[in-house]
Amino acid sequence: MEVIPAIDIRGGRGVCLEQGDYSREIVTGEDPVRLAHRWAALGATRIHVVDLDGARDGRQANAAIVERIVNTVDCKIQTGGGIRDLPTLQATLHSGVDRAVIGTAAVKDPALLREAVALAGNRLIVSVDARNGYVSLAGWTESTRLDARIFIERLAAMGVVRVIYTDIMRDGIQDGPHFEMYQRLISDTSVAVIANGGVSTVEDVQRLADCGVEGAIINAALYSGQMQLREAVFAAS
Repeated sequence: MEVIPAIDIRGGRGVCLEQGDYSREIVTGEDPVRLAHRWAALGATRIHVVDLDGARDGRQANAAIVERIVNTVDCKIQTGGGIRDLPTLQATLHSGVDRAVIGTAAVKDPALLREAVALAGNRLIVSVDARNGYVSLAGWTESTRLDARIFIERLAAMGVVRVIYTDIMRDGIQDGPHFEMYQRLISDTSVAVIANGGVSTVEDVQRLADCGVEGAIINAALYSGQMQLREAVFAAS
């Protein structure tokens, strides 16, 4: 299993949001590029970079920072936030990122999703962000009544090969992942699953690896010092 440190960018700074709440922001570092170098030096093979401004507002606001990370850091970068149309997806892929992540657009525009799958193939990730089992959109600010598991089954039928599943209520609070949900997703769907939200201990990493997820994104626990990246990478191997 791949351990993937996260860098969430808002207003050009690295931040963490508790349970996706933009009013509950913790600054993790002034310079996201420096953070990326730090995680790469500590053994990260991939970094998950999110443009929080783009996710909320619908257009990329920190693309230049992401490109600087891609051009200066020696590991794979996947990024999302504000990718709502095909030209933006194409430009993001051409910037050198390994994978591009879409979320809101995958729900609101099925035609775009089909085009995105055709364009990006296995470089496309769909982010399924769920609050109490239902999909949330627009940087977690818009709720729906769309069941997350049903949506993932629909994505698989449309050719999506990889999703990030985020349990919003556990994100940023270091309260442990929703292991039962990951076990169900692995057993019931054909997509590769990357876990996100609540990963806070080495034991969490080991349990997620046992669940069969492809990767685990870690955010708050790394920045608080509760978990060390090298230990997490070793636990996942």
